[in-house]
Amino acid sequence: MFKGFYTVASGMLAQQRKTEMLTNNMANANTPGFKAEQSSMRAFPEMLLKSYETKQIPTEKGMSLTSGQIVGSINTGVYMQEAMPNFIQGALQDTGQKTDLALIDSLMPTNEDGIKGTVFFTVQNAAGDTRYTRNGDFTLDGQGYLTTGSGYYVLDREGDRIQLSSDQFAVDGNGYLQGAAGENANLGIAFSANPYQMVKEGNGLYRTADGVELGDARAAAGVDFNLQQGFLEGSNVDTGRTMTDMLTAYRAFEANQKVLQAYDKSMEKAANEVGRIG
Repeated sequence: MFKGFYTVASGMLAQQRKTEMLTNNMANANTPGFKAEQSSMRAFPEMLLKSYETKQIPTEKGMSLTSGQIVGSINTGVYMQEAMPNFIQGALQDTGQKTDLALIDSLMPTNEDGIKGTVFFTVQNAAGDTRYTRNGDFTLDGQGYLTTGSGYYVLDREGDRIQLSSDQFAVDGNGYLQGAAGENANLGIAFSANPYQMVKEGNGLYRTADGVELGDARAAAGVDFNLQQGFLEGSNVDTGRTMTDMLTAYRAFEANQKVLQAYDKSMEKAANEVGRIG
């Protein structure tokens, strides 16, 4: 009976975490460059139940014999193992703003595991560490530095900040930037052969799991990308499917809740009624 409590509770927790993940996806359906997360559910190891009984053998020394009979297996519950971003290209949105830039994965190599690589903008967070993003919703700060909407500095190919005299600049398809006052820079475009190993930090930022910086996409073999000025890469959240998955997760949570209530009533009867002397 108590094993049933644990199994049902684990199912409720897993569906709750999945619902939270789907809710976050829905909330970012209009966030540029946002990559929808997808969950991976795993079951805890199953246990094999076996019943044992001892039989007395009528001998002079009174021997006993223990025998066992297999009852069957029992599942010990489920859990959400991880949430991984889906790096499928989002649709392009025409904004007409010169500070808006969109990355397009024209040709990306696939590794031996069948995982397709992707490219990122290189930025610098508040602590001065290198981070990566697909959100090209850029702007100029008070000092003329090109920054993200959250205030992180956009870096060039050499890892330096980009300072401009105005927002009237041009960027070609390879990421070469030229300002109105003659400034020029190559935007830092990094390539990840396995983006699923990237760690999500929030505000559209990613970092590598091992702390090693990604290499330059222009120097990576087989990588061909395009950069479009005046466009933003939209979120790749499928709102219709997300709503359906949220309802499914909610119904699964409800079903586990009803089972938990049934277990609770059974335990109440066992504690208060079974064995009562009339």
